[in-house]
Amino acid sequence: MDAHLARRLAGLLGLGARGRLVVSGVEQVRVALRQDDVALLIVADDAAEHSRDKVLPLATAKKVPVIEGPSAVVLGRAVGKEQVAAVGVTDRRLAKGIRELMESGPTALAPAAQ
Repeated sequence: MDAHLARRLAGLLGLGARGRLVVSGVEQVRVALRQDDVALLIVADDAAEHSRDKVLPLATAKKVPVIEGPSAVVLGRAVGKEQVAAVGVTDRRLAKGIRELMESGPTALAPAAQ
């Protein structure tokens, strides 16, 4: 993930955290997934295999989209913590905005050709 895209994602997650529209940390994400409260799961690209094994199968079973995000430190800072392996977006509109941002990719972030 390029740095600009990671910053934009972190900004959206920060807004979500302040608005209580996200849950962070493997255990909180697992609880929210079980309660069908997660619209989008973001997993740190450097998350431990053990952490991934706790959330990814549950997200797959619940048909929750998963995004491979930036590092655990970047995700953590975005939501006001030191580091987190997983962030669950509970608000559907925020989840849609993040998915659109990720689908646009680096090409949408490049300046327009003149």
